[in-house]
Amino acid sequence: QVQLVESGGGLVPVGGSLTLSCVASGRPISTYGIGWFRQSTGKEREYVASISRGGYTTYYADSVKGRFTISRDNAKNTVSLEMVSLTPEDTAVYYCAASSVHTRSTSEYLFWGQGTQVTVSS
Repeated sequence: QVQLVESGGGLVPVGGSLTLSCVASGRPISTYGIGWFRQSTGKEREYVASISRGGYTTYYADSVKGRFTISRDNAKNTVSLEMVSLTPEDTAVYYCAASSVHTRSTSEYLFWGQGTQVTVSS
């Protein structure tokens, strides 16, 4: 079983940038497809981006395409989410999650981190 810990959240102005990190322990992160999800107050958790085990395939939600970049360094057991041109609509708790497959489907992700808060101030 893998444990995931997110970091890198914070308060940024509109148009600012942040890079989130997801560090795995317990099992190699290379074993899993990794996804990033977010949940804002009063809304359901939504898919943001994901990356295949080898890092060769990435998917993005339309709302973040062109602004967010997901990448991974399996040697460091880390997956990152670089976010630029942030807007208030990006404010949410961001979670990373691990799946045995690479998918956009939330239900396929079995292991979740505790989340990191991103707040974009207007």
